[in-house]
Amino acid sequence: MDAMLLASLVDAAGAVTVADLGAGAGAAGLAVAARLDTARVTLVERSPEMLVFAERSLKLPENAGISERVTLVEADVTLTGRARVAAGLPDDAFDHVIMNPPFNDAGDRRTPDALKAEAHAMTDGLFESWIRTAGAIMIPGGQLSLIARPQSIAEIIDACGKRFGGLEVTPVYPRAGENAVRILVTAIKGSKARLNLRAPLLMHDDPESHRFSPFVDDLNNGRAAYSRKGR
Repeated sequence: MDAMLLASLVDAAGAVTVADLGAGAGAAGLAVAARLDTARVTLVERSPEMLVFAERSLKLPENAGISERVTLVEADVTLTGRARVAAGLPDDAFDHVIMNPPFNDAGDRRTPDALKAEAHAMTDGLFESWIRTAGAIMIPGGQLSLIARPQSIAEIIDACGKRFGGLEVTPVYPRAGENAVRILVTAIKGSKARLNLRAPLLMHDDPESHRFSPFVDDLNNGRAAYSRKGR
């Protein structure tokens, strides 16, 4: 669900270039390519094992319509300067950058699976380094989109700093009266607009049911985008 909500934050008409940082097996980036038939998507992942899964997905007959618009780049998101460019992430190249960074704190119970543990483990300065890279590879006026835990909101705002403005933050709640479990954040490179805290997104309308609300179900299944309110 995190990947699909992240993908829904890309709302564009016409040709658009999208980089999915820390793409894993590519769920979010592939969802963008499937919903927007003019989007060209670059999946950026440092784990060759995860990129193999993405490559296998692209070779499925069902994905023939998107495979030519998706590029795989094996690179560490935290690379800087010439090393980043040499890895295939040039400056000012993308209209949108999306990310679902690792979110588990050191105190959280860790999975015994080494690959999953690496994908989920948060490190100090993570948002600063990832958002710095997003700012470097994005065109002026481009959009940053990410999904994270609510506890990371201060770090995200701080990392955006002067690089990004016009932050729009949407808290995601399981049901009315419960605490938020995720935040959706979008921002515009170079914008001077102020932060906007948007109305909450409720996953379930019925307190007795696990069925998603109609709008969230549309987001989860690529039938709708979660558009920004402003620039």
